[in-house]
Amino acid sequence: MVASSKTLDALRTIGLNKYERNLWVALLSRGSSTAGELSDISNVPRSRCYDVLESLADRGFVIVQPGKPMKYVAVQPREALERLKKKVHQEAVETSDKVDRLVKSEHIKELERIHKDNIKTVKPEDLTGALKGRYAMLQQLETMMKNAKKTIKLMTTENGLTELAENHSNVLKKASESGVKIQIAAPVTKNTAEHAKALGKYAQVRNLEGAENIQKFLGRMCVVDGEEFVLGLTDDEKVHPTQDVALWTQSSHATANVFEPMFEHVWSNAKPVK
Repeated sequence: MVASSKTLDALRTIGLNKYERNLWVALLSRGSSTAGELSDISNVPRSRCYDVLESLADRGFVIVQPGKPMKYVAVQPREALERLKKKVHQEAVETSDKVDRLVKSEHIKELERIHKDNIKTVKPEDLTGALKGRYAMLQQLETMMKNAKKTIKLMTTENGLTELAENHSNVLKKASESGVKIQIAAPVTKNTAEHAKALGKYAQVRNLEGAENIQKFLGRMCVVDGEEFVLGLTDDEKVHPTQDVALWTQSSHATANVFEPMFEHVWSNAKPVK
């Protein structure tokens, strides 16, 4: 039995490439088979079958039967997925430990010195880039806020306010405790009132909901220290998080002369949240 396209797409979401998906499903339909037999029914070139099956075995989907010819046995689907889950978790823990060791080692000092010595020669226009995907945008926001020295000015949407409260509360709290002035302008509705109240413990929050003269400015923007900003380029209520796009730059000219004044205009017309 050949799997449906929806099932094959579901397998793609957990990291199986086309050859891996086709071979595993083909093996499931046979229970046990040789690479040659699987090649014939899966449309995977025989020259690739061996390394792909080895990859599947390493991830827990396949058991290898030594012999001539070598055979492969399919692991029961639920068990295979459970094995993959455990392997992914184990690899994540091991990678995290390696990162922690690197951060504490002397090597990080060398890497930081290389970056510091060369960043001075980079032109502002080169310190600009597109952030593709909501995750990339949230990561960049967190980095900017952690490095803030004086001010953090945020304008965001209703969804953005929720994400801010759920993802960056601790970062904003630490920034506030270190003396950074934080301003947040966003639509405060019945859905976001609790988030606004929570953020109000360490930030000034103003409501854009129903405010006059600023409806055309509604969007997502973060300005830090008048030197760096992130600007959302897509509507976060209409696009999938993976399709979200933002612009990041360290251009102090654009930040101080365009986006910070834009934020101040929005801020002055927004309503204080009580």
